Amino acid sequence: MFGFKIKNIRIIDPSQNKDMVDDILIENDFIVNKFSEKLDIHNEITVIDGTGKIVIPGIIDIHSHLREPGQENKETIYTGTRSAVKGGITTVFCMPNTNPYIDNSTVVESILFRAKKEGIINVFPIGCITKGSKGIELAEIGFLKKSGIIAISDDGMSISNSGIMKHALEYSKMFNLPVISHCEDKGLSGNGVMNEGKNSTILGLRGIPRQAEDIIVNRDIMLAELTNAHLHIAHVSTFGAVDLIRSAKKKGIKITAETCPHYFTLTDEAVKSYNTNTKVNPPLREQIDIEAIKYGLSDGTIDCICTDHAPHTIEDKNLPFDLAPFGIIGFETMLSLILNELVDKGVLNLLQAIAKITTNPAKIFKLKKRGSLKIGSFADLTIIDPNRSFKFEESCILSKNKNSPFIGRQFKGCVVMTMVSGKIVWKIF
Repeated sequence: MFGFKIKNIRIIDPSQNKDMVDDILIENDFIVNKFSEKLDIHNEITVIDGTGKIVIPGIIDIHSHLREPGQENKETIYTGTRSAVKGGITTVFCMPNTNPYIDNSTVVESILFRAKKEGIINVFPIGCITKGSKGIELAEIGFLKKSGIIAISDDGMSISNSGIMKHALEYSKMFNLPVISHCEDKGLSGNGVMNEGKNSTILGLRGIPRQAEDIIVNRDIMLAELTNAHLHIAHVSTFGAVDLIRSAKKKGIKITAETCPHYFTLTDEAVKSYNTNTKVNPPLREQIDIEAIKYGLSDGTIDCICTDHAPHTIEDKNLPFDLAPFGIIGFETMLSLILNELVDKGVLNLLQAIAKITTNPAKIFKLKKRGSLKIGSFADLTIIDPNRSFKFEESCILSKNKNSPFIGRQFKGCVVMTMVSGKIVWKIF
């Protein structure tokens, strides 16, 4: 048996609407209100002084790419989970566009086995909607659910056939699984590589119009209304999508949504350097979109913030902008970007911001005893020093690859400890 007492720490727990200085007691895997008599307080309880620091529920990242199996040159479960804990993340959902795809029970079981053996956080696989994410034939969703998936998605590929998407939503109800939709009309986005607008014209790069996202968001909302299934919109990037989701929620449609830090931080102005670490899908948009996303976060239209952590090798990202792959890493910068861009600038208060990465994901995806610091919850927690500054440098990145547009940026607010099920997996104080 083991125990921790974290004393004099500011507790931010949206699940209890709690913002106060107090102590937290941890015994074995769980948060407790008092230690059992079996613990020898002198020998088996470690006391941590949390003065001046903040503790929050362990961060839940609902959209990431761990790349394993098949793309281990980009990331592995071993490296990805260690990068995650540096950013205060204790739970990740991994997307299914691996090689082979997560479209059968064998792959799910393999990922869960490797996560238990080599990972240091909670890993929940997301299964494919369709076999091979080809958008033609539904995957065996029931078997995937039985094997341990948390949701279904063809992330990276939007299902163009509305009939297939309708069937997917219908089946998802049978198995109580959210459908995570990557909304992109490929007929419009085509071979585009950045936001369509003034800057794409100036740079001579093929553009992706906002409507490529908005059209599929609208279609999928209509299908969710038809089927009464739970639709979750991935990585929202446009003002039009925010408006559509807001309207759908007002109608009572079962819809939730997420965005990523780069969509409320960077615009397509960043692409002017031709830095391929600004190439993401959906692309960086314009200031009007950033303002809409911030407002959508503040009024509850957008429920969650995630990373869309997508590592690529330096060789791939060193290709010309047109040829380089989409995607950036995000585990180690998400929380600091939220603190600096949303909390410090008054878009969200601390309780609201932390809810987007803890309580809300846990509630939406039905994660029991996670996303909370309530008594009886798993002792997954993140400790932040709000006054500690750091420079995000390539040499300090724990992800296997370094494709971030935020390298060289100075941040204030740093994760100094991460704990998973009562075990310290990251500590710098």
